[in-house]
Amino acid sequence: MRANVAASGTAAAEADRVAPTPHERPRYAVIGAVSFVHILNDMMQSVIVAVYPLLKGEFHLGFIQIGLITLTFQMTASLLQPVVGLVTDKRPLPYSLPIGMCFTLCGLLLLSVAPSYPILLLSVALIGCGSSAFHPESSRVARMASGGRHGFAQSLFQLGGNLGQAAGPALAAVVVLTYGRNHVRWFGLAALLAILLLLPVSRWYRAHLRAQVRRHLTADGPRFPPRVAHRTIGVLLVLMFSKFFYLASISSYYTFYLMRRFGVSAKVADHLLALFLLAVALGTMIGGPLGDRIGRRQVIWFSILGIAPFTLLLPHVGLAWTVGLSIVIGLVLASAFPAIIVYAQDMLTHRIGMVSGLFYGFSFGLGGLGAAVLGAIADRFGILFVYQVCAFLPLLGLLAIFLPDVRPPERAAA
Repeated sequence: MRANVAASGTAAAEADRVAPTPHERPRYAVIGAVSFVHILNDMMQSVIVAVYPLLKGEFHLGFIQIGLITLTFQMTASLLQPVVGLVTDKRPLPYSLPIGMCFTLCGLLLLSVAPSYPILLLSVALIGCGSSAFHPESSRVARMASGGRHGFAQSLFQLGGNLGQAAGPALAAVVVLTYGRNHVRWFGLAALLAILLLLPVSRWYRAHLRAQVRRHLTADGPRFPPRVAHRTIGVLLVLMFSKFFYLASISSYYTFYLMRRFGVSAKVADHLLALFLLAVALGTMIGGPLGDRIGRRQVIWFSILGIAPFTLLLPHVGLAWTVGLSIVIGLVLASAFPAIIVYAQDMLTHRIGMVSGLFYGFSFGLGGLGAAVLGAIADRFGILFVYQVCAFLPLLGLLAIFLPDVRPPERAAA
């Protein structure tokens, strides 16, 4: 018997591996809690961007200093995620979720009263650290609570992030730009609510780990040879590049494209962008359960390579077809992310936290990088050229041919 499994740091890996027994059911309360906190977390991150106009005038900042604020946040919010995941893979820290949210709370309060530029950088770094602590562990919790429906749990969790990213900027802009930077502190109430919700989740997480120890489960090491795992993760990261760069071309510049190409008003363009974002949210919700049913590899194949005909056609059609094609593209392309995350988790069941942190951090960084790179291209060659070039990105989905047939541990055992 290995009574010291938790102390040796293998309990998290064991909990990730364990196949659900027939009487196990998804823990909807746990999945719902981390998904709702995902809404709050991504909404609170939106405060940083919303406060930029006030900061620029109050501290007389140049655009390069604004860019350094964004860089500081992205460095802590994306690059730290795989590090946090790797640490918690080796030594489970169930209460890292509410503790990480305390960092976010401190960052928000500090942002509302920061007297100098260095303190501003510190405040956004704290918010980024809170995000890095939240994503890998909450993704692990969602998988643990899924009852074997890993794709469904991951889709619901990611849907929370999409909703937070969609509603956050508008809410933050209304509060901050109307009432001033010091009212950023009211978003601390969202952080407090998140902490209260995560405390029982952490208790369940700790009890779940102890239950695995009582069953005397042991970790069996990597499921695939290192060469296969490294090659597969590399392919998945390239597919992520294809997905998020194309999504950045629409989410960041779709309104400008519609106004430039078809002469529509800014209001109409905003409404059409909302339709696209709604399709993305729906696709995120569909991708996970569909992967549970037909397999992640098939979903990845279809969702990335399958949209290539639509993206290649998009720059050459009228307004009605552009709107219709963009909705189909958003719906299908968004279904790839939950399938990619769960596929990678099924391959590296002993590194759930590291995998989750790597892919969530990579997706966050790619979104910002894609917007910047495509913006530079649009300035140089025009917004129409951006869509003509990005139309070829889904062809990178051909690399999915190198993906092995990875199935959940319980299915493979059966």
